[in-house]
Amino acid sequence: MLRPHRKRSPRRLIAAATALCTAALAGTLLARSATANPADAPDANRPATVAKTAAAGDKVVGYFTNWGVYDRNYHVKNIETSGSADKLTHINYAFGNVQGGKCTIGDSYADYDKAYTADQSVDGKADGWEGGALRGNFNQLRKLKKLHPDLKVIWSFGGWTWSGGFTEAAKNPDAFARSCLDLVEDKRWADVFDGIDIDWEYPNACGLTCDTSGREAFTGLMKALRSKFGQDNLVTAAITADASEGGKIDATDYAGAAQYVDWYNPMTYDYFGAWDAKGPTAPHSPLTSYDGIPKAGFNTTDTTKKLKDLGIPADKLLLGIGFYGRGWAGVTQDAPGGTATGAAQGKYEAGIDDYKVLKERCPATGKVGGTAYAKCGDQWWSYDTPETIGAKMAFKDAQGMGGTFFWELSGDTTDGELIESIT
Repeated sequence: MLRPHRKRSPRRLIAAATALCTAALAGTLLARSATANPADAPDANRPATVAKTAAAGDKVVGYFTNWGVYDRNYHVKNIETSGSADKLTHINYAFGNVQGGKCTIGDSYADYDKAYTADQSVDGKADGWEGGALRGNFNQLRKLKKLHPDLKVIWSFGGWTWSGGFTEAAKNPDAFARSCLDLVEDKRWADVFDGIDIDWEYPNACGLTCDTSGREAFTGLMKALRSKFGQDNLVTAAITADASEGGKIDATDYAGAAQYVDWYNPMTYDYFGAWDAKGPTAPHSPLTSYDGIPKAGFNTTDTTKKLKDLGIPADKLLLGIGFYGRGWAGVTQDAPGGTATGAAQGKYEAGIDDYKVLKERCPATGKVGGTAYAKCGDQWWSYDTPETIGAKMAFKDAQGMGGTFFWELSGDTTDGELIESIT
């Protein structure tokens, strides 16, 4: 998915107190469904020039989308002005494409050609036009890193739309990995990126397209990437959260590939949504199961437990948060489990909308499975709030997970309300 330095806000103090209070509740939930362990996040009150110690549990990884500079009008400068840059440890830049068995550019204009004026730029200086000058998001990210020297940027490849290219890439993992290294370390922007993230949806299973590369294909790909990128660069991957019996986790040897990654981002959101047009309504990012949940294994607790039971170290798992909601229309029932007539209207896409929009247009009216839901008119939405994120942070700490990641930065409020809740 995934900002000016400022003092610790009252909201953050409240969030911290909420996390302490919810820890006992999280412990009760964990006793029913998972084992326990701890983690923490960097102190946003620390000057940006002071190095932060990257220990297990302190990662805060936010996705920034290259297409967000268009209709969403969300730019790298917004990461700074909202305060998010001071809280982030890593940015995942989404997405690079995968074509012809190689890593390729996703959007050349947004990535490195769009010219930013002084007032649009992170540092107040306009992009240059002299020969070879880097522009676009890449140059803005370079400037952001100068303001926050410990901030790392990882280039993410694939995603829902472009994952079909991994099938070809898996046929020659070494050639694919070499192409990725050459692109990520291109001399024009080599200082911008600190590694690579693979978002293959899904190896040996179906997403937008279906892959039949075999259970070991993902492991071979990650092994080749680690070999080419070495130990000084980060190698990470977004992976499925489907913990159902015989589901997508079972289709791939994620445990075998874990030795080659710095961490995994299990996508513990989008469990349910209006692709099931008639419902039943259900929260898209439940922390726990609940009576009436439409499918077993579709919740964060079960996902985390399954991955840990496979032998993946807890500190190589990050907790996923969605900075958006999913919703249905034609709903009469307030509680989850109601019928619907189709997807609720979203600003950019049917059935989905940003947290910053939903908190005003359809405020939360209840909670289920450790996340919030909202009923307004004939619409039913689910999304996380600062309060439910606080409970999820208690879960993350108890599990000993490596930190938190989220999709994506533009869904938050202009003052970073959700990211402030990540501890």
